[in-house]
Amino acid sequence: MKLSRAATSAACAVAAVALAAGCSSSSGSSHPNAADTNQKVNLTFWSWVPNMDKIVAAWNKTHPNIQVTFTKAAGGDPELTKLLTSGKAHTMPDLAQVEYQSLPTMVSNNYLADISQYVNNIKSDYPEGLWNQVTLGTSAVYGVPQDAAPLAYFYRTDLFKQYGLTPPTTWAQYQTEAEQVHKAHPNVYLGDTATTDGGLFSGLTQQAGAKWWSASGNSWTVGIDSAASQKVASYWGNLVKEGAVDNKTAWTADWSKALDNGTYLSWVAAVWAPGTLASEAADTSGKWAMAPLPQWNAGDQVTGNWGGSATSVTSDSKHPQQAAEFITWLNHQSEGVNLLVSQGNVYPASLAAEGSSALTVPAFVGGQSDFYTLAKQYSQQAATATWGPDVNVAYSAFSDAFGAAATNKGDFLAALSTVQQKVVADMKTNGFTVSGS
Repeated sequence: MKLSRAATSAACAVAAVALAAGCSSSSGSSHPNAADTNQKVNLTFWSWVPNMDKIVAAWNKTHPNIQVTFTKAAGGDPELTKLLTSGKAHTMPDLAQVEYQSLPTMVSNNYLADISQYVNNIKSDYPEGLWNQVTLGTSAVYGVPQDAAPLAYFYRTDLFKQYGLTPPTTWAQYQTEAEQVHKAHPNVYLGDTATTDGGLFSGLTQQAGAKWWSASGNSWTVGIDSAASQKVASYWGNLVKEGAVDNKTAWTADWSKALDNGTYLSWVAAVWAPGTLASEAADTSGKWAMAPLPQWNAGDQVTGNWGGSATSVTSDSKHPQQAAEFITWLNHQSEGVNLLVSQGNVYPASLAAEGSSALTVPAFVGGQSDFYTLAKQYSQQAATATWGPDVNVAYSAFSDAFGAAATNKGDFLAALSTVQQKVVADMKTNGFTVSGS
């Protein structure tokens, strides 16, 4: 989906960080904040988590002085666009669910509050990689991690048995199995191309060692077209060209049908996949299992991320302390996290919550009692993602370039180069110094 990007401040100085950063956003102390905790305040909150209205209602019942009004958000890029538009008009909600890759864009526009003074005490409850996602390598904290989304390999246990397959442990084995099964059964594929969704592809390049953005001083480096990314693009491009994997665009009706009717025997996805399968492949409940993501080198144990989000306080909020209190309850305290898990079907970022009794094995991987043990393991093995200030531009360019390459079985390396060029051009247009381009 093409997005209109909010202009990023040309005066924004990039912090010297190891991950990705924009300028420092408004601190929570910039707004009047009532010292009297008995003062009643009303907060607004945007999120796309299922049943979040019920979770918020539970909070409101036990916190009469901090009442939260919930509004269902679209999620992903559409919500980011809405937040950026609202930020310009200073009409943002107090609280917003923000995907990790969107945080730098929000921060570089000064649209998120630094809540470090309210939440630094819970830092130890989160994997280092996820906490880095909300700090961007600085001392400021722009949200509390809500969910983790490490990549894994999901496969149909019944169909793997039928076709005599085993979950591939390496990408070389994946290629061999993909070629063999489609040659023997022309109407069946091991899976889809995995290159029509920017979030999935970026996660696969993370596993290969790519860092799409990095910053040093006031200068950015864009590494979308790096050797690691080229390796991943070449791999999937070759599979598509030879017809070993299907080239349907993800998240379309035909793609969902292929997941549901057995055309696809497996799916490279994140640990949230069982919830998606419930809507995209409703007839396959109980027939899936989760395994580690195939590795580039036998014996390695590394994965990437596809999505994941934090709950943040916006710079428009006049009550950052109370907003941070709600965020802490939602993403750290047992009552909120258990509701987030049981009602929202979220795989929590909180380390303490990973042992919660609320984590019941999803029906779509029925019988896999170690599902959450494995999910925790994959989360700890995930490479740290690095994001820049214009991920929405990158994903839009990716959708156009790779969508066409997949459909036409074209040049995936050229598509990757196109994404790099468009991102660099966008950053320069918006006043960023970009080196090595």
